[in-house]
Amino acid sequence: MSYVKVWIHIVCGTKNRDPIISKELQEKICMHIKEYAKTKDIFIYVINGYHDHIHFLVALNAEQSISKVVNLIKGESSHWINENNLTNAKFGWADEYYAASIGESQLITVINYINNQSEHHRVKGFKEECEELLRVYGFRNQG
Repeated sequence: MSYVKVWIHIVCGTKNRDPIISKELQEKICMHIKEYAKTKDIFIYVINGYHDHIHFLVALNAEQSISKVVNLIKGESSHWINENNLTNAKFGWADEYYAASIGESQLITVINYINNQSEHHRVKGFKEECEELLRVYGFRNQG
């Protein structure tokens, strides 16, 4: 048996960054995604979001890939949201997403960051947040 645990911080935005996720809907989406993930043996340690995106921290096992996990979660959750008419317009996630590996020493910082999305977004929008994450994790030049 292989023993593998790779922590990945994932961020998925709504299509066109539409701010259509109310606080009440965000809680429903996060709870639903976490329950659905269990049925697919996806371990989501923490999940939270804001009006136009969600963050989740997942521990991948030896048989999982980032793209498969993200596609399962985005596909099933958008289907569930639309099937239950939880938004006024058709709901969809953006095609792109953000994912970065997290070391054990970063876990508490990332967990706190995900748990405090409402506070974080009082001063920084999703676009600024994405740019910052892209710089911090080396997707964009630091200089």
